[in-house]
Amino acid sequence: MTLIYGHRGAKGEAPENTLTSFQECLKHGVRRCELDLHLSRDGQLMVIHDSTLKRTTDRRGKVVEHESAQLVTYDARKGGPGWVHPCPIPRLEDLFKACDFDHWQLEVKSASRTRAATTVLAIRELAQEYGVLDKVTITSSSREVLRAAAELTPDISRGLVAEYAWLDPLKVAQNYGCTLLALNWTLCTPERLIKAQRQGLHVSVWTVNEPALMRRLADFGVDSLITDFPGLATATLENL
Repeated sequence: MTLIYGHRGAKGEAPENTLTSFQECLKHGVRRCELDLHLSRDGQLMVIHDSTLKRTTDRRGKVVEHESAQLVTYDARKGGPGWVHPCPIPRLEDLFKACDFDHWQLEVKSASRTRAATTVLAIRELAQEYGVLDKVTITSSSREVLRAAAELTPDISRGLVAEYAWLDPLKVAQNYGCTLLALNWTLCTPERLIKAQRQGLHVSVWTVNEPALMRRLADFGVDSLITDFPGLATATLENL
């Protein structure tokens, strides 16, 4: 059975990476999500895709230049589907408190060695506090992040995010002891899928928004789909 992950919550239906978006995802009965993390100036894990504020808020500057107390007041509705009420940037802690997901793919963007270490240790501390160590996978396309996770938080599962075909993603995943491969759907050939699953990897394919593509990938046997439209994905896969 192919599982469904809500991409940044329900990115196609509500402002991405906001509490509203994750609540929409849960309303569809989709209990798995993918999200992105950046550190605030005071070291809090903030749920936002870009390192800068420009695309999703009306603010300027980098996430890391702002205190978390400021960031949680910034409205992150900009550029997303229309939404009546303000949707502030949440802390990861806010989501752990409010949303009971069965599994979280926490994507950490590329980072310096120091920042990678700080980020994975902050994830571990928070996941332990909320009793979700076994429900979290730290994912990244950054070797620095995966190395830090392997060395500093070995009790949290790891996943490689693979967007391009220029490196063998299966070899890289193996090198860092990953159990999950988040694969761009354009790279998901039946051959690569079978090889990855034989290697013991859970293959999660992104970002899959077209019903025909959802059906095709489910027929291939992918373990999970990451989608902007969790409601549509649920309806589509239920009909298979």
